[in-house]
Amino acid sequence: MIGSKISVIVWNEFQHERENPAVRAIYPEGLHATIAAALRETPALNAGALPLEIGTATLDQPEHGLDEERLAACDVLVWWGHKAHEQVSDAVVERVQRRVLEGMGLIVLHSGHFSKIFRRLLGTNCSLKWREADEKERVWVVEPSHPIAAGLGEYFELPCEEMYGERFDVPAPDETVFISWFEGGEVFRSGLCWQRGHGRIFYFRPGHEAYPTYHDASVQRVIANAVRWAAPRVRIADRCPMSPPLEKLSPKTGAFARVGIVQEKGEGK
Repeated sequence: MIGSKISVIVWNEFQHERENPAVRAIYPEGLHATIAAALRETPALNAGALPLEIGTATLDQPEHGLDEERLAACDVLVWWGHKAHEQVSDAVVERVQRRVLEGMGLIVLHSGHFSKIFRRLLGTNCSLKWREADEKERVWVVEPSHPIAAGLGEYFELPCEEMYGERFDVPAPDETVFISWFEGGEVFRSGLCWQRGHGRIFYFRPGHEAYPTYHDASVQRVIANAVRWAAPRVRIADRCPMSPPLEKLSPKTGAFARVGIVQEKGEGK
């Protein structure tokens, strides 16, 4: 682990809460504020765990609240987006991608599956089936030994959620932590882990804005666990240097010589 704390930014479009009174009633300060407050209040399960330093950012801020300096200090970025994916600047997406490849963790929530950054890092459409019908969701813990599942039982339930169904068009995950079953019969890989470059990525399905999902203690536990799991172990900036040989190279001639490369001083094509 790097540093004496884990610096977290919770990013949110902050659109639905401003435009829809029903969503605003559930998340009066925004989804990002609810998630950030839960991260502050959810205790670590391991003694000696580093404290979390929580900040927030939203779409309408300059550079979406994710300028170079702020991202450089960020250990884990939590991302919620839905209706404004295309409004996210490509320059910011490239900046976030670079930071993940260097070691920053990324937690993508719910409809963030269609965000520019998630699709960029995974390289697929990230499409799925969906339905809004106030369905019960049962989230099964299929990898109980995984750190993200710490403190949970065999499953937990959400009384009302939006349905996401397979096929989820993502690359085969490194690990599958959760699988969801919905009242209408569908199932969905709802907790998936990848590594890209030096950074860890976790996708967590629950969290439709019309439901109080982020007030649920089990959901809060998952996100807090995921933040600690995704925290950087290294920070390595990308380089592509020309590398001199470690040992002395013997000169090559004839068929073994590269055409047009000078082998010795004064020797040419």
